[in-house]
Amino acid sequence: MKVLALGLLLAASLPACDKKTNSEATTTAEQPATAAKENVPAFNADSAYQFVAKQVSFGPRVPNTPAHRACGDYLIGKLEGYGGTMQVQSFTAKAYDGTALSLRNIMAQFNPKASKRILLAAHWDTRHVADKDPNNPTKPNDGANDGGSGVGVLLEIARQLQANPLTGNVGVDLMLFDGEDYGQPDNTGEYKEDTWCLGSQYWAKNLMPKGYSPNYGILLDMVGAKGSRFAREETSRAYAGDVVEKVWRTANQIGYSDYFPFQDSPGITDDHTYIIQHANIRMADIIAYDPTSPDGFFGPYHHRQTDNMDIIDRNTLKAVGQTVLHVVMTEQ
Repeated sequence: MKVLALGLLLAASLPACDKKTNSEATTTAEQPATAAKENVPAFNADSAYQFVAKQVSFGPRVPNTPAHRACGDYLIGKLEGYGGTMQVQSFTAKAYDGTALSLRNIMAQFNPKASKRILLAAHWDTRHVADKDPNNPTKPNDGANDGGSGVGVLLEIARQLQANPLTGNVGVDLMLFDGEDYGQPDNTGEYKEDTWCLGSQYWAKNLMPKGYSPNYGILLDMVGAKGSRFAREETSRAYAGDVVEKVWRTANQIGYSDYFPFQDSPGITDDHTYIIQHANIRMADIIAYDPTSPDGFFGPYHHRQTDNMDIIDRNTLKAVGQTVLHVVMTEQ
């Protein structure tokens, strides 16, 4: 899905972005939690699960395929139906192998006139090859977790925002990035830079809306597999330490400490990398971390044919969705 990032090299190349040091982020995150605020609606894990299943029903959402086009149209219609103010950024990106990819970044804004904005993002495309699979490495996979789960959580958040409208000076922007998982496989010759996260790269250099500057962002990636644990990723800690603190403390306050342990993980190249680098937006990455897995980070289903609905767990979706919903609904 993404290559592991070298923390020191990455830190040298990214903007300051109101940077906190890793030690500062670790210290503040482990301070005693204050009482959680009330009046936050219940995140419906059954609904989120069905949103994941619906995406999978289209087939692999690989760019330039009918399934990709159909799913994108579905997502736009669903977000618009939930009251989002829609913006769609259509563009063509060149893949590592020279393929011209027709891509769409999809944004839905809630309470669009509010000046304080929170960006919630996920990628909606799926891997074009399951290159880690021992049996079918050249075929795409379902991408139920890697692609489907983050979008499923955001669709349920959109549904909740329609039922429980934001008021006052806080607005939420849901962003679905395209072309995240079309990166260069390891066995395709000389390594090329920046072949992953094509949608976020394009958006960060061509902001939509123009001049867009949210207070902070949260990225959801692979947030639905059974038994997932979410550690505090290195780039997030370095450039959005306060956001990491907010998310992990909230999760622990409302009962999801098993899913959000105060554990640190290495940096990775993900959509937030380019958003921090090119748009100077502080963004934390909620991404499953499994140091016991074959590659030392991602789960055993990663870029394999086993990334299907069999691994999607309502409890994991609930833990992530309720935490993020709590963060945005209690923002001042």
